[in-house]
Amino acid sequence: MTARESHLVELVDVSGISAGSASVFDAHQAPGMLHRAFSVFLRDPATGRVLLQQRAAVKTRFPLLWANTCCGHPAPGEDVAVAAGRRLAEELGIVGASLTPVGVYTYRAADPGSGRVEHEYDHVLLGDLPAGVRVAPEPAEVAGVRWVSMPALQAGLAADPGSYAPWLSGVTGRLASYLDRPRVPRPSAGTPWQSHDEAPERSGGG
Repeated sequence: MTARESHLVELVDVSGISAGSASVFDAHQAPGMLHRAFSVFLRDPATGRVLLQQRAAVKTRFPLLWANTCCGHPAPGEDVAVAAGRRLAEELGIVGASLTPVGVYTYRAADPGSGRVEHEYDHVLLGDLPAGVRVAPEPAEVAGVRWVSMPALQAGLAADPGSYAPWLSGVTGRLASYLDRPRVPRPSAGTPWQSHDEAPERSGGG
């Protein structure tokens, strides 16, 4: 067992309510324990493209498949955005990105090589790449990166799903739904304001 697999994750019920903890190793043994996770998309604010990463060959689950910018697990009780910021720094050398929650996607997927199972209550987060920050992948975590438009990503997922991590289609759907929502303009100073944003939608387990 690696050091990372000994870390604790937060187990949850289907509504996302905390239900205890388990090690990363134990949570990913078949049939899989439902636990809290996060999936980050970083966007180039100039072009609207999102950053994908190819998972390193040494990953115990779904190595060398393309996924969203960064994934991980918050520690039990840890703020999801704080944990996501830490993993962005560890995997890609990116610090200072402000992250916005855009939805939740619950899924189960078994890795055909290792037999490990992802069963995750996955918080999807969106942020813009901070100005002046250079993407610096950590080779032990990331095999490659590329920027892609949302239409190109959706077309790739439809044409060649086997090249992508099994959760990517679902979290991309959450992001697309968020980006397609009508935005209510913020009023000028002194005008009463009430947000009309909807709560993040949730998906049943797979």
